[in-house]
Amino acid sequence: MKKFLFLCLGLFLTLAGAASAQTLSPLGIWTNSEKKATFEIYKCGNKLCGKIVSLTVPNDPKTGKPKTDTVNPDPKLRSRPRLGMVFMQGFEYDSDNKWDDGKIYDPESGKTYSCYMKMENANTMEVKGYIGFSLIGKSQTWTRVK
Repeated sequence: MKKFLFLCLGLFLTLAGAASAQTLSPLGIWTNSEKKATFEIYKCGNKLCGKIVSLTVPNDPKTGKPKTDTVNPDPKLRSRPRLGMVFMQGFEYDSDNKWDDGKIYDPESGKTYSCYMKMENANTMEVKGYIGFSLIGKSQTWTRVK
């Protein structure tokens, strides 16, 4: 009987730990280590998306006009403003505070990468863009903006 009670207690603690592991959320405003911009992670349907909400240098120094998506491979999109641009989409909760299967667009290179976001704590997350396998790619640490 004692073994059964300990087994039930262990199962309860494991389930409670798993439930609390899902409490960290990437929803909100973030910046990367370069602090060139701030980004909002928000719900779009049943997935998560991200958009650019501010730029440290919002205007193109050459033209004096707001920055646009000048290096986009699609010529029709090159005139769209960077400010407000949805550049992350399709993220689904995986496990262990990780949202995966997303895409991230880099407006500075015009390239799109597979991506995941993993919460390290309430105010820090790893964002990794990659091609093919997530073992090879580039990670950034993003910090929550208060």
